[in-house]
This record gives sequence, structure tokens and C-alpha cells, in this order.
Amino acid sequence: MIYLDNSATTYPKPPQVIRAVQNAVKAYGFNPGRGGYRQSLQTAQKVYEARETIAGFFHVPSPESVIITPGCTQSLNMVIKGLLKHGDHVVISSLEHNAVYRPIYQLSKMGEITFGIADVVIGDDESTISNFRNAINEHTRMIICTHASNVIGYRLPTERLCALAHSYGIPFCLDAAQSAGVFPIDMNNDGYDFVCCPGHKYLYGPMGIGLLLIGNDNTVEPLIAGGTGSLSAEPDMPDFYPDRLEAGTQNIAGIMGLKAGIDFITQKGIGRIYQKESGTINGLYQSLKLHKKLRIVGREDDREGVYAPVLAFSVDGIDSETVAETLSQRYHIAVRGGLHCSPLAHQALGTLDHGIVRISPSVFTSTEEINILYHALHRIK
Repeated sequence: MIYLDNSATTYPKPPQVIRAVQNAVKAYGFNPGRGGYRQSLQTAQKVYEARETIAGFFHVPSPESVIITPGCTQSLNMVIKGLLKHGDHVVISSLEHNAVYRPIYQLSKMGEITFGIADVVIGDDESTISNFRNAINEHTRMIICTHASNVIGYRLPTERLCALAHSYGIPFCLDAAQSAGVFPIDMNNDGYDFVCCPGHKYLYGPMGIGLLLIGNDNTVEPLIAGGTGSLSAEPDMPDFYPDRLEAGTQNIAGIMGLKAGIDFITQKGIGRIYQKESGTINGLYQSLKLHKKLRIVGREDDREGVYAPVLAFSVDGIDSETVAETLSQRYHIAVRGGLHCSPLAHQALGTLDHGIVRISPSVFTSTEEINILYHALHRIK
């Protein structure tokens, strides 16, 4: 199989990630912070070492501000439902994934909050920022924005949007589902209040692990309450991080696998990985844009470094899911067709009725595999 759906989850995983997960199950199958015996303490030390690695990679203020979650969706829900209060207003972008849109819509349907959608203008950051500014009102208490669209890979001017939010005294939450491990994220310099990301995508960790990174002193109410191994006599959740937001037994194999994935990126160099992946996509784009029946979507901005390694297209007269199915059945090529859990983005792009086909390589994708895809697309009728 030629796997080109890495925006959904990266595959294959680096060998060191697989070894780390296996080692966690074999040697660290103990509950950290729940016992004073040696094995529990050693496992707790491994968890803390992972926090230190993550904090260093993202320049988080402290390892304690690294909250380990089951995934990016839960991280986003933790921020949205743990910070917003009745009567608050939120601004999101027109390219948001359902992981942002649905919890926001859910709270609005319950009458708890209101929200506005700021249009993203591809290739015109000034207009995008102006649209966000116009969407802010006196009740706005948060701006939540994707770093890079999971549909077309377009990178939003999030550093400037964060500065805009702060100029109004509003916290900024970054959805880094498609950017963590692709673009450098520096919470110290960029000023993000919250960063939410999955471990299983471009951080090359296993599924079932995610991160909420906290860059300020805002107190987030727990989404889930339960045992933490600390202050066990108290009925309230602890008032300090990470315990406040980490109820229940931790995913040790996921944590150790994620640390190994970040170590892999650090060793390779995030810049070199991006150059390889974006070079793969740019070469394919230059070839496919001459295809008579194929229409590239959302690639209007020609600035360097603006796109995550994603290419979206449609084929005239053929449904996107049919194209993806054909590539799979005839050529054993795995791509993603449809709406990608992002109806807002497709509405903005004018592709809501038929969706698009998304190609997303990884550092392991070869030139030969891309050539096979190119020839397969020319055979689709």
C-alpha cells in the first residue's frame, strides 16, 4: 500500500516509537503517582521526562503546564468547556475542524454562549485579520483558530491573530492538529495561551495521546474529575497543573511513544522534515495543475512556507470519495476523499456538495510512490 493520508494519522511510525511503546508495556506497566514502590516511581519519572521533552520542544513555560490528554479533540473541549462561561462570545475561523466547531455549536445551542465566524481570505492576511477584528464584540472571551487547515493545508497568520486577541485582553487558543511537528511552535515567542495538538499525526506518536499546552496562569475548570494520586482526601480536584486536568490512569505507552516521536523530529530537524514533505507536495502540484480534468483547491497563495504538506483537488465529473475509492482498489493508494470533518472549510471553499481528495505525505514518503500516484491520476476517467 502507498499511504498518503498522513493528515489523518502518520504511518508508518518511526522504529524508535514502536520500540518505546513496546518497552512501556514490558517494563513500565505500572501506575505512576499511585504507589511508593520502585516501579511506580520509575514510571512516574518516565512521565516527567516526557513532559520535559514536550515542554522543551514547544517552549512551554514549565513541564507542569504540559497536560496529557487522550487526543486533540479532548484538549480543545477542555479549553472550550473549562474556560467559557454563560454569556461569553467566541470567535473562530471559517476553516475550523469539527473538533472546534461542534463543541462551540453545542454550547451555543444550549444557550450558554454565542459565537462568530471570521472569514479567512487565502493570500490576504490583512483581510483575514480585519475579519477577526470585526467579529470581536464586548462579550468576546476567546479566539480559537486552526494553525493550518486540515483540508487544504493553508497556514493562518496565528501569531498576529494572537496579538490581536491580546490587544483586547482575550485569550487565544491554537488548534495545532495539522501543524504540530510541521511548523515550529514557540509558546514563549508566539504568545499562545493554549495549544492543543494530537500525538499521532506529525508528532509521529501512537493513537490515543494528545496534548494541552498552557502558556498563562488562566485556571481551566476540569472537564473530567477523578483520582489523581494527589490530595486524595479532598473532594475537589487539585488546584495545580497538571493534576487539575489529568484525572484517571495515564496512557504510559502513548506518553513514551510520543516522547520518542518528538525525539525523532528533533533528531531529523523539523525544518528538514518540512522541506522534504513540502517539496514532495510542491512537485506534485506543479505536475497536476496541468491536468485537464483535475482542479487544485485552495492553492492561491504562492508565498513560501504558507502551506502544510497537503494537496487538495477534485476531478471533474467524479465524486471525491469515488476517486479515493478508485485509487485504493485499483492502485492500492490510500488518500482521503470527502469533507474531512470540516464542513465550515468546505463551505468557505465552495466544495461542500462534492468534497475534495486530499493527499498528505510524511517524511517516509518516497519519490517513487508519488510518481505512481501521478500516473494513476492520469488514468482516472
